[in-house]
Amino acid sequence: MEISVIPIGNSKGIRLSKTIIEKYKIKDSVELILQEDCIILQPKTKARTGWDKAFKKMHDAQDDKPIMPDVFEDENFEEWT
Repeated sequence: MEISVIPIGNSKGIRLSKTIIEKYKIKDSVELILQEDCIILQPKTKARTGWDKAFKKMHDAQDDKPIMPDVFEDENFEEWT
């Protein structure tokens, strides 16, 4: 897809069509990734999006148990005082 680079004040920019904005769920900002000879625009997502559903699914499957003990057998609590 070819799009024009347009002047915006002292800078230049690109316009994204409504179709692209809706398809990729672009809101107020995008992530700009520079890789060797290309530029990638990626929708910016909120951190931890969907974690609540994933944690509930883990809990329902009883897969949310600790994988290691809170206290180790050889732990010395005196060194913390």
